[in-house]
Amino acid sequence: MKLSQIFEAIDGEYLSKGIDNDIAHLMTDSRKAFDLESGLFFAIDGLHHDGHSFIPELIKAGFQNFVVEKEIGPVPSQTNVIKVSSSVKALQAIAEAKRASFNKSVVAITGSNGKTIIKEWLAQMLSEKLNVCKSPKSFNSQIGVPLSVWPLSAAHDLGIFETGISEPGEMSALKKVIKPTHGILTNIGSAHEQYFSSISQKLDEKLILFEGIDELYYRNDNPLIDEGLNRMGNSPKRRISWGFNSKADLQVEKKEGSFFMLKSKTESFSLKVHSVNDTYVENIMHCICFAYFNGWSPSEIQKGIDALRPVKMRLELKKGINQTYIIDDTYNNDLAGLEIALDFLSQQKHYPKKSLILSDIPQSAPKETTYARVAELVQEKGITQLYAIGNELADFKSLFPTSTKFYPSTEDFLQHSTDSFEKEVVLIKGARSFGFEQIAKQLTERIHRTVLEIDLDAVTHNLNVYRHLLKPETKLLIMVKALAYGSGGSEIAHLLQFHKVDYLGVAYVDEAVQLRKAGINLPIMVINPSEEDLPNLVTYNIEPEIYSFAQLKVFSEFYSKRGIELKGHFTINTGMNRLGFDPEDLEALVNEIKHLPHVKVLSLYTHLAASDEAEHNEFSLQQLRTFKNYVEKVEQQLGIKTIKHALNSAGIVGYPEYQFDMVRLGIGLYGIEPSGNLQHELKSISTLKTVISQIRNVKKGETIGYGRKGKVTKNMRIATIAIGYADGFSRIFSNGNGEVMLNGQMAKVIGNVCMDMTMIDISNIEAEEGDSVIIFGEKPTISDLAKNAKTIPYEILTNVSDRVKRVYFAE
Repeated sequence: MKLSQIFEAIDGEYLSKGIDNDIAHLMTDSRKAFDLESGLFFAIDGLHHDGHSFIPELIKAGFQNFVVEKEIGPVPSQTNVIKVSSSVKALQAIAEAKRASFNKSVVAITGSNGKTIIKEWLAQMLSEKLNVCKSPKSFNSQIGVPLSVWPLSAAHDLGIFETGISEPGEMSALKKVIKPTHGILTNIGSAHEQYFSSISQKLDEKLILFEGIDELYYRNDNPLIDEGLNRMGNSPKRRISWGFNSKADLQVEKKEGSFFMLKSKTESFSLKVHSVNDTYVENIMHCICFAYFNGWSPSEIQKGIDALRPVKMRLELKKGINQTYIIDDTYNNDLAGLEIALDFLSQQKHYPKKSLILSDIPQSAPKETTYARVAELVQEKGITQLYAIGNELADFKSLFPTSTKFYPSTEDFLQHSTDSFEKEVVLIKGARSFGFEQIAKQLTERIHRTVLEIDLDAVTHNLNVYRHLLKPETKLLIMVKALAYGSGGSEIAHLLQFHKVDYLGVAYVDEAVQLRKAGINLPIMVINPSEEDLPNLVTYNIEPEIYSFAQLKVFSEFYSKRGIELKGHFTINTGMNRLGFDPEDLEALVNEIKHLPHVKVLSLYTHLAASDEAEHNEFSLQQLRTFKNYVEKVEQQLGIKTIKHALNSAGIVGYPEYQFDMVRLGIGLYGIEPSGNLQHELKSISTLKTVISQIRNVKKGETIGYGRKGKVTKNMRIATIAIGYADGFSRIFSNGNGEVMLNGQMAKVIGNVCMDMTMIDISNIEAEEGDSVIIFGEKPTISDLAKNAKTIPYEILTNVSDRVKRVYFAE
């Protein structure tokens, strides 16, 4: 839209009039004001920040277009400044004008919970056929909704926008912006209840969004919703319901496992979903109902369900100060969310002490019932120390342990010495209005802005993929060496311990000691122990690999002198030629063990040399057959039964008939299937991110970086990002050999990768300093980087430096 068209849509006056620019971007955050000529900045005088104070800095940078609420100082002649009574209302009016030019369907989603997840899932499902414009993240406020609607264009087939309200009178403005043709009401609950006289009033306010629309989709199991719909003066033309009852247009019935039977007037069909959790089922059924009654076949819906990617939520685990771990859940606070967060806290076994920093739950009612349940949860989940912030929690002080520390506000709590937090896991759970991000910032370990994000749900998913390939009796050993392939040893180990795997494997004793100190009590096998490690092997109950006669002699003597049984894992070399006893050593090894009564053979195992390469199938099979014959003779001659294992990640997929007693899962857990045969079922667990530190314009003929290797053949715009080879971004990615993802587009490396920084070409990408940059994740993948570096994904993963902060996410 031209600025002149925008001016006509709002009630304003020009304070300064320059060029009639084409406006492509609307902005309310000065940090994101990236387009000097085609961006329009709305200065909002808000509760905590006055956007007008950032205008001089933007003008100095060359920004040209502003909507303001108050007079500002002199501006350059080419600058456009439009004064309005309310920048927010002006923003809504512009989005409303943009929406008016779109003559296709628009879906509006509102309710108390599930809006963002349903929006994301529905968009994913429908995007198989349609070009969908949707709200980014959880943009559902008076500002977020118009910013979401603005990108809507004739190129789109459908718009899907979520809306949220916190006070009466807000929905009418959002309805004018979205002007929905279809609607989804997720549910009605207690969120923001303090601003409404009753839950019915809140429901009526939400239903304003759906007045006069073509179709409304909802769950009909709640009489309150039916009553609200019947009160509407201008009802939707068609109401389409789903529910676990015969009155629903789409009747749902739970079947065995993850299957549900669905029945309409014309047909019955079954669908398999990912979970039977009540919240998940409610969210996915909204999507299924909408898709089905809009022409998607059951098979297409099933395909869409199977392809759904998890929606990233805000629960995360990260390292804190004084050897603490912080669970950051500072986005909102309600009983359901608190219970989920406490469940996540209980899974963390890094330290026995568990602390909870909790705010009031202002949206809840009745108060006494709410806080009584909070007190129960504190006791049920074994909270060691509770920090209660807010007047409501203090009003119910008698319900909580006497050790609870109460603070009237976040500011008062921040006066509390953070040094008192040490060697504990701390959950920070607060309503948005309490600003708990200040607490999270103060307690989080300070490391530079390059971050490796680990999706714990993806780790669990991958674990289950491999578990489904195993016989019920087959044990599972997980390799967590090299910081769990770069993902963080103790954190991943705690998750695996929670999921009750049988064994962990590491390369060196130091790694095992760290796990023991972090509270891991699973059996741990160490592949490459040395004589110097013997005291720690005994002290920390770590089981060594035994791979040679000389090593066996030294280790057995050490254990014998202390009257301790040596429990060892004996390696058989069948063709890897790395470590292990050769087949011709069989008789000598058996005789040696017979004379060492204090030595117990826990397991016999071998390493496959090329299980991930089909061309070496016969060699791998020969290794397995040799191993099978070898261990059967050892067991027979010693009169024992051991744990036998040979298969690695690729072997589990390629040679399932040779599972023996146990398998060793390594790289597959971390989302990489070496042979490629199972890759489509695995999820990427890691995203390596950094940020833009500086952006500069470089003229033709100049050079970039060390050795002047970056040749500038035309005027360029480059960004310096905060990652280098010391962080694990190899120097081999220099001079265009590496690419990173920035705002949905690929940007090539220019010049040599430095120790701590890298330069990228962003000449054709809209970006600003502070923007996030993806080094690897969904795109580019770890495999993409490995291919460019002419190496293997293992190396990319394990190269990520220990100085890079690991942040762990779970839904």
